[in-house]
Amino acid sequence: MPGKRGRSAITGRFVKQSTVKKNPKTTTNESTGKAHKKKK
Repeated sequence: MPGKRGRSAITGRFVKQSTVKKNPKTTTNESTGKAHKKKK
């Protein structure tokens, strides 16, 4: 299931979405999940 996860730009560690909202300058959101393939 695709989603988002936060990552600190300073430490590179994963952080909570609440931390991303509080510190937008030092955190980023990453998309998770695999690309969907078309069935033949």
